Amino acid sequence: MTPKRVFVVTGPTGSGKTTVSHYLMERYQVPQVITHTTRLPRDGEVDGQDYYFETPASFATKHYLEHVTYSGNQYGSSREGLAAAWEKSPLISIVLDTAGAITYARELGAQAVIIYLEVPNQAALLERLTKRGDLPARIQKRVASDEYLRDQQLPAGLVGHATAIVNDDWQTTKQRIDELVMRVQTADGSVN
Repeated sequence: MTPKRVFVVTGPTGSGKTTVSHYLMERYQVPQVITHTTRLPRDGEVDGQDYYFETPASFATKHYLEHVTYSGNQYGSSREGLAAAWEKSPLISIVLDTAGAITYARELGAQAVIIYLEVPNQAALLERLTKRGDLPARIQKRVASDEYLRDQQLPAGLVGHATAIVNDDWQTTKQRIDELVMRVQTADGSVN
């Protein structure tokens, strides 16, 4: 029987975190933990599917495992959301910034399987942000933020706990994800 695990997908903005999370769902039926945010929805995003879009007041009423402020907006994952996702499957996924990933590693230990995505080519990263529909002013503000700079490298709190994957070739990235999922599915309660 597969032990309960949460794949925590982290890395800089534009590194492919959502794409990897969607791949886990499509290929392995790994449901996503829905997180909360006070930011406005992007075109095509759906409340309760992409995020729970909250007001600052409603955001404050939830029970969070972790929450952060990023580019002036609040983001968080609730303990209830984690439990609800595990009711669907023993393997679930969540997209978090590196601060959130550190919290999951600390709070959940081996239950948190951390995937840190890297994109060494900064021009490619900026192109990804533009293609997903972010406004130029928002992109410039985001890449100048302390949080963005923090997420550019694997933080000390994840060294030895995260699997780092350079996401500059999708086929190679999928292969690395497949290998990791296989290790987790055959684990006897520990993840190497």
